[in-house]
Amino acid sequence: MAIEVIPTGAALGAEVRGLDLSKPLSADDFEAVQQAWYDHIVLLFRGQKISDDDLIRFSQHFGELDIAPASATDMAGGQEKSRPEIWIISNVIENGKPIGALGDKEAEWHTDMSYVAQPPMASVLYSLEIPSAGGDTSFANMYKALEELPADLRAAIETRMVNHDASTTSVGELRAGADAVLDVRTAPGAKHPAIRTHPATGGKALYLGRRLNGYIEGCSVEESEKLLDRLWAHCAKPEFSWTHKWAVGDLLVWDNRSAIHRRASFDGRERRVMHRTQIKGDRPR
Repeated sequence: MAIEVIPTGAALGAEVRGLDLSKPLSADDFEAVQQAWYDHIVLLFRGQKISDDDLIRFSQHFGELDIAPASATDMAGGQEKSRPEIWIISNVIENGKPIGALGDKEAEWHTDMSYVAQPPMASVLYSLEIPSAGGDTSFANMYKALEELPADLRAAIETRMVNHDASTTSVGELRAGADAVLDVRTAPGAKHPAIRTHPATGGKALYLGRRLNGYIEGCSVEESEKLLDRLWAHCAKPEFSWTHKWAVGDLLVWDNRSAIHRRASFDGRERRVMHRTQIKGDRPR
């Protein structure tokens, strides 16, 4: 079957049809997938039935994978996971122990792990169990957000670096061993350009990480807060976004260098189990 790429019609995102990801991709197939990814930033593959090994094999086409931290890999009853590259994203508790990370709360707009020096360039997320409602994932196009940024706001951040706080998770919880941030100027984390250049497409995109405890270097706290409030209000405009409503067997791959994403909350009495991989990236420039 020939590969079809069907754009969502929104600011980003496309569905790819004609591929069974339980089978190896040919070089030509992946070339088509990669070009579609560069063009649309987020790709959706529906109705997949894949193992962890299949997920890893597909993900490795994009690059070398990160190893998941303990918080995303702990299994119920202390069992080891099938592969160390798999991150479990889940609210499920078995034998009194979470089987994964991030629970059932809302995850605010963010870029995955932007608080490290070399953030992952991409994430791949595969759904095994989903709740009857909620848990939708939204994405926003940071190329377009930058293109339509008011001129005065762009001038204010054009050459600035942003500190990406490492103390909290995307659901706002304090990380194990981290102290609460009392002064955003001294928050732990990596410093990256507010505007970054995509190494493959050459496109320029806003790169803000997440709002909580963010700080624009060289500004007063008051000035930084005002600029970040304006930037995040701009990025959250509906015209830059697309929302995916999950079904079992859906797989998404997104480009962390040119998109932000968020997750809606859901009823914690229902199960949500997703397996994720992350592809290593370079220092933003």
